[in-house]
Amino acid sequence: MTHPIPQPRPSSDPLHRSFPTLPRRGPLVGPSCLSCEHRSCRRRRAQGLPRLGGHRSEYAAEHSEAAAAQGRHPHLIIWFGESTGSFWVASSTGLAEIPDARTLARVLEPVPA
Repeated sequence: MTHPIPQPRPSSDPLHRSFPTLPRRGPLVGPSCLSCEHRSCRRRRAQGLPRLGGHRSEYAAEHSEAAAAQGRHPHLIIWFGESTGSFWVASSTGLAEIPDARTLARVLEPVPA
């Protein structure tokens, strides 16, 4: 079976869609970006930082967010794992890995009655 290859729609066609271009990233100065939020860049930046109280300053926001969540939920144990890049919650039912702060807030919010 042979079918003709369809032609792309011209820009004058009302059904024509142009896809947005991806944001361009500048060239890297070193092995990682200086101020981006890419997981790999953050991990590389953190490698060179000293540990302060057992934590690296690159992940200070995540550690403080986990501490705040721990304060709101004293019956749980909540922490941020630097090597996994995710939050962890230990409860009486077991251990759960939560990928980001938004999901952590959603998981910890009270269940509606």
